[in-house]
Amino acid sequence: MQRKSMEVNELDYNTQLKRMELPEYGRNIQRMVDYALTIEDREERKRCVQTIISIMGNLFPHLRDVPDFKHKLWDHLAIMSNFKLDIDYPYEIVKKENLYSKPGKVPYNAKRIKVKHYGRSIEDLIEKAVAMEDGPERTRLIQLMANHMKKNILTWNRESVDDQKIFDDLRTLSDGKIDVNEETIHLVEIRDIVQPRKPMQRQNISTNRKNQR
Repeated sequence: MQRKSMEVNELDYNTQLKRMELPEYGRNIQRMVDYALTIEDREERKRCVQTIISIMGNLFPHLRDVPDFKHKLWDHLAIMSNFKLDIDYPYEIVKKENLYSKPGKVPYNAKRIKVKHYGRSIEDLIEKAVAMEDGPERTRLIQLMANHMKKNILTWNRESVDDQKIFDDLRTLSDGKIDVNEETIHLVEIRDIVQPRKPMQRQNISTNRKNQR
């Protein structure tokens, strides 16, 4: 009874052990790396490390075909040794100072959108159209933009939209450099943009009748 009690006291619980940098390899691999750090002979340490790398690779055989798989194993070995393993690495391993570096700040366009329901893409296209020379290509781009603006408005108001409103907005957003009207630009009809929704019940009844014939 006394022997059993001693065995329980000698058990190592994970909560009492030091934190592992890469727990996916398990505690045994971490112990092997810790042991390699204590080997004084450089050649013996090299042979030990090669064995550890082989065992690490065998833990994830499905990743052998992944590019740079071997390189990643050596990076992980360096991390698990806290970069204290004195060996000649076959690859240039990751730098400790780069391991926990924060990613660079993503630059966001801080430019205010003048009319939100049109979006920034329309404003960018307007700038492009303003910079273009007069001609069929510029006219076609303005027509495509105007029709897209009309569709955007109809997503909020499915009843109606005044084409003149579109032309006025184009003039405003371009600082007066795009001045068109219904005589120069033809916009699509509302009925061609907004399709009437068919009642689901009637559609099902019609389908059932066809199947019964």
